[in-house]
Amino acid sequence: MQSLLKSSPERVLQLRLQRNRTDARLQKVQRLAEQQQIAVQWSTADELNKLVDGRHQGVAAECAEGETHDENYLFELLANSAQAPLFLVLDGVTDPHNLGACLRSADGAGVAAVIIPRDNSVGITPVVSKVACGAAETVPLVVVTNLARCLEKLRAAGVWTVGAAGEAEALVYDIDLKGPLALLLGAEERGLRRLTREQCDHLAKLPMAGGVSSLNVSVATGVFLYEAVRQRSGR
Repeated sequence: MQSLLKSSPERVLQLRLQRNRTDARLQKVQRLAEQQQIAVQWSTADELNKLVDGRHQGVAAECAEGETHDENYLFELLANSAQAPLFLVLDGVTDPHNLGACLRSADGAGVAAVIIPRDNSVGITPVVSKVACGAAETVPLVVVTNLARCLEKLRAAGVWTVGAAGEAEALVYDIDLKGPLALLLGAEERGLRRLTREQCDHLAKLPMAGGVSSLNVSVATGVFLYEAVRQRSGR
């Protein structure tokens, strides 16, 4: 909530705080709301419980939907970025907890934009925002109608595409992840769709030494992103 109040206060339509709580976190939220001239409604814990699915930690807000971008945003970044951009493509991720965790990793890794298909994908929901811990407000989300066609255009513009696939021969550590790059990861059960996979310049996998065959998509996303960060930093 603090990140939302700092970055996009205009999205907060209604803010409720729990009455009779004096912890530092709520006081900070209250101060930010006052700075942004957002009225606070004081509520009981029971009232907040009825409004929020899960733990509310003394805060509940009704918010307008976050801003999303179309694919033109990607080509503006390519044209205007001083450094080679890093994109994250999530193909068919429908679990809001996974998208939120991926956005949080994307923010930490300095991703220029996260790209998702319009269909068969979760958008920015309250759960996504909560799990993302502010990253849903800081990482640009690009929603495209045809993911394969968007990737084809990115490749034509000089962006290398590397997809995560358990059956790949190369490890992610063996692939050059420097330069303009899009990392592609799919949902846990089926991975990347065929048309998405066909737009990959390289497929890469993670080493799996145990009994499980794959990692949760948000965990795999973090590993792939930070290998790119390591290579791009020259370390």
